[in-house]
Amino acid sequence: MNYPFGHGFVTSITLICRHFALPPEQAWFGAGDHVEGLVLPEKFKGTEIEELTTLLKKKVIWHQPGTMDKEDARDVILTLNRLVIAIDHELGISDASIGEFR
Repeated sequence: MNYPFGHGFVTSITLICRHFALPPEQAWFGAGDHVEGLVLPEKFKGTEIEELTTLLKKKVIWHQPGTMDKEDARDVILTLNRLVIAIDHELGISDASIGEFR
């Protein structure tokens, strides 16, 4: 299958993050395209990472542009933060953190 908007796990997460680095009213356009290529690695099945990945997909796909853009974008960013910390924990970095200044 051809994935014109990216394919992979970290690759797709990174592409989604790029959207949500934009102002909320601009973040949503095209963000859902990257969800299509988001693939959960087998090693993360049944973990918090799978739960957060599913939650992220739902939040991006179910958003109605123009309705609560700012609030929903903030929620996606919080989910992305939780997801990347969970990935680090699963990879053995026990003190992973987003930090105070972001």
